[in-house]
Parts: sequence; structure tokens; C-alpha cells
Amino acid sequence: MSISPNVPSPQDSYRYENTGTPRWIAVLFGVLFVALVAMGFFGYTTQSRVSQELAKAEDQNKALAVQLGQANSSLADLKGHVEVTEQRMHLTQSELAQARSRAESIRKEQLAAAQKLNSQLSEVQKNSEEKIGLVATDLGGAKKDIETTRNDLEATKGKLDRAQGDMGVMSGLIARNHDDLEDLKRRGDRNYYEFTVPRTKTPQRVGPVQVTLNKVDTKKSKYTMTVFVDDRSIEKRDKTAGEPVQFYVKGGRGSAPYEMVVFDVGKSQITGYLSTPKDAGATGSPAPAATPAASTPKPQ
Repeated sequence: MSISPNVPSPQDSYRYENTGTPRWIAVLFGVLFVALVAMGFFGYTTQSRVSQELAKAEDQNKALAVQLGQANSSLADLKGHVEVTEQRMHLTQSELAQARSRAESIRKEQLAAAQKLNSQLSEVQKNSEEKIGLVATDLGGAKKDIETTRNDLEATKGKLDRAQGDMGVMSGLIARNHDDLEDLKRRGDRNYYEFTVPRTKTPQRVGPVQVTLNKVDTKKSKYTMTVFVDDRSIEKRDKTAGEPVQFYVKGGRGSAPYEMVVFDVGKSQITGYLSTPKDAGATGSPAPAATPAASTPKPQ
């Protein structure tokens, strides 16, 4: 019986199958290697992105957990494919060991990345809790300070009193010393300017006005001074320490007057403060620094 030249013999078929098997193995391993490299690159990219976005700690942790689960599932699938391929394609033991080692290496890298991220997230959470604790402590301290100041103001209110000024106008709260004046400043009801005016012929600026001390009587704690304001002079004669000395500025008759209170009458100076209404500010129109003798004081 003759054999057609176009029909392969059994020996040729056997040779063809044997030569085709290594090519499929090489293709399969190429695909596996690319998949493993892609998975490794994907895990590295995920780790870098998570490290740069620690501010979104909780969401990233969840995302990483999902990705890790997907990777483990992919590894399980890969392991199954390797086992099936081993059965079907008769892979050598060394090649299977290499593929399994690569898969295990990728799994360990992803596990290490997840543990590192969890450690970083714990550190960030710890720092955040410490900062929140500090802020809460600061807020508690500030609240305590505000409450203390409020209590001090209430306690000081009992020490401060009111008096009728030399113009017959009931004054606000009167300070008797520097500490009382500081309490008044904290209340913020008026503008306050503390002063020490020496006995001299040159007017001394006190806030928006100018003052000249004319004479003092330390035994009776009395003094006489001249106030220069709005291009006019006002003499305040024989006033007593602690007495509200009042005067108006131009256009101020419908509002509270300016008020001066002297704490102490010394041998050559007086110490006290000037208070003005809030709407008066600190930019009044004080008289020019002329000598008191050049004008005719108006006694009050």
C-alpha cells in the first residue's frame, strides 16, 4: 500500500506534536510573567499613592484592604491556573517552583506594604488625637481665663463707685488707683488715659486735651489746674483727689462729658486719669501748647 506524499506519516505527526509543546509553554510563561510584573507594579503604585495621601487615612486603608483582597483572590486564581497548567502541560517541577516563589514574593510584598500603611495610619491617628487633646486643653484654659476675668470684673464692680461730677452730672464708675483703672479699661465702657502732670507753665498733653497744673495743697489733697480744649481754657479750681472733674468739648453737650479724676496730689505733681466717651476717640482738637497766661481761664 502506497502512502500519499501529502499525508503526514505517524512519525511526522509525533515529531510535530513534540516540537509544538515547548512553544506553548514559553507563551504561557510569558503571559504569566507579564501578569506578575503588572501585579507587582500595580501593588507598588498603590503603595506610593497611599503614602502620599495619608490625610485620607481611613478611606485609603479601606481601599488598600479591598485591593489586598483582590490581589489575594488573583493569587488564588493564579495558583489554580498554575496547578491546572501543571496537569495539562506537564510543567517541570523547577518551573512550577519558580512561579510559586514569584507569586509568594508578590504576596509578601503586598502584605508588608499593608502592614507599613497600617503602622503609618496608627501614627497619624495617634498624632491627631494628641493634637486634638492639646486643642481641647487650650480651649478649656481659655474658657477658664474668660470665666476668671468675668468673676474679677464682677468682684471689682463692688469696689468701684459712682459720684456726681463738679458739673452736676453723675459720673460713671470711678477708679481710685491704678489697679481700679485697669479694671475700668477691661470693662471697655469709655476711653481711658492715665497721666502724671508736673507743676509747670508748659501744658502737658493728656489724650486729646492739654493740662497745666497751677497749684497743689497736699495737706487737703486739693489742686487747681487748667484744661485746654477746643481753642479755649477751662480752670478747675480747688478740686479734691477722687472728685470727678467734668467738661464738655464742642458738639458734645448732648453726650456724656469728658471726665478727669486725680488719684494722688503730690508736692509738685498730680496723678490720675482722663476718661472720654467711646465715640470721642483719641483724636480730639486740643488747644495749642500756648502758655496759660496768654488766655483767660474760665473757672469752674
